[in-house]
Amino acid sequence: MSIAVRAAEERDLPLLPGIERSADGMFGSVGIVFPPGPTVVEELIGGAAEIFVVGDPPVGFAAVSELDGGAYLEQIALRAGHTGRGLGGVLLGRVLDVAAGPVTLLTFRDVRWNGPWYARHGFAGFPAVEWGPGLRAHWQAEIDAGLHALGPRLAMRHPGR
Repeated sequence: MSIAVRAAEERDLPLLPGIERSADGMFGSVGIVFPPGPTVVEELIGGAAEIFVVGDPPVGFAAVSELDGGAYLEQIALRAGHTGRGLGGVLLGRVLDVAAGPVTLLTFRDVRWNGPWYARHGFAGFPAVEWGPGLRAHWQAEIDAGLHALGPRLAMRHPGR
């Protein structure tokens, strides 16, 4: 069975924050509760990020932007109840297909559907001495927002396809 991933259309955009909030709710099972405020995708909509969706209406999305001259995976989110079906892997595959080289991201190191999941898909942690200024700024913004207090974070990189 093939799973279609497509560029988000204007009609999809209002649905994406609800998907992200649903996905964020799953973190409660590992003791992570995100503070109130705008979702990542709400901050990205209308900017330069490319957003891909799966489903019609969407049940998941991936958002990728340019950072330090390469692709940066801002977010993959699936509505609760749609995990474990390979949808995240299909979205990640699309991101890797459109990237013109390595893809970087920041994620929770120990949450099984974060750091370990990305490692199974070819990502590896990489040291801060190799980070560009944009990634350093993202890392600091996460610290300032209190995200690092919720659990250990990790910078990861995929070599690209």
